[in-house]
Amino acid sequence: MNTSPDQLDVLSLGETMALLVAQEPGLLAQVQTFSKRLAGADSNVAIGLARLGFKVGWISRVGADSFGSYVRQTIEAEGVDTSQVEVDPNRSTGFMLKSRSVDGSDPAIEYYRRGSAASQLGVAHLKPDYALKARHLHTTGITPALSPAARELVAHAMQTLRGAGRSVSFDPNLRPSLWPDTATMRDTLNELARHADWVLPGHDEGKLLTGQTTPADIAAWYIDRGAKAVVVKLGADGAYFRAASGEHGHVPGVPVPVVVDTVGAGDAFAVGIISAQLEGLTWPQALRRANWIASRALQVIGDMEGLPTRSELAEHNIV
Repeated sequence: MNTSPDQLDVLSLGETMALLVAQEPGLLAQVQTFSKRLAGADSNVAIGLARLGFKVGWISRVGADSFGSYVRQTIEAEGVDTSQVEVDPNRSTGFMLKSRSVDGSDPAIEYYRRGSAASQLGVAHLKPDYALKARHLHTTGITPALSPAARELVAHAMQTLRGAGRSVSFDPNLRPSLWPDTATMRDTLNELARHADWVLPGHDEGKLLTGQTTPADIAAWYIDRGAKAVVVKLGADGAYFRAASGEHGHVPGVPVPVVVDTVGAGDAFAVGIISAQLEGLTWPQALRRANWIASRALQVIGDMEGLPTRSELAEHNIV
């Protein structure tokens, strides 16, 4: 990736939780067996980019507990730099439960993250000497929902890196249950989006956040407020993009024989967009890669298990 030894390609930050996935379908209250995995939109993207050969750094906090050790060690094993992960001796690592869906529908999810170690992330956790090693920052709308301090961190990180000439991507990744109300969520995320070069909403997210209905109008809304490019995810229909230059277009989706797990598909899509753009590919090429990686994520259980390696991209002739 032509990155010098003391530089990073991408910086990511946010909360990663332990994920307990039901081993059989049914109500979570009735499930007896779970498997342990990771859950975290920001770390999903970090892992996906690391698998493609990018140097990635991750800023977070975990508890001094077994879940925290599991999270940190698993992410580090994927090749992501975890030197900026702080261990909190007093607060626990968040975790979540996820049901198993058998019909392709969204699984049931229960969070146990209130007051977690990562909820105490703040501006002090962004060390400028470390952050400015990166040429790109990826953020989501989940981290600012954790606490006012985490919200300040995300805004500070976006402004710092964009102000230093780095590119910034932002996936709204709506989690209404983490916000006090829809208006606060909408206003906060739209303010953060102003500091991003690339905004990556889903179609329904874009409609809620902007009040616009078509992908073209959603994209134009963010372009008018400072984005250099907007990609609107359309699920099975693929994705639409519009750049500030006026270039725009639609790239169809990749057929998926059986949808196993929808969680993590948006993060996989972001991996495709970010990796392609950092490699200097065109927007249509970026969308084709993103659609393909997202299609893989839909076909496996777990948030990041379907993310491909560089050799798998080549094996499937994905530019």
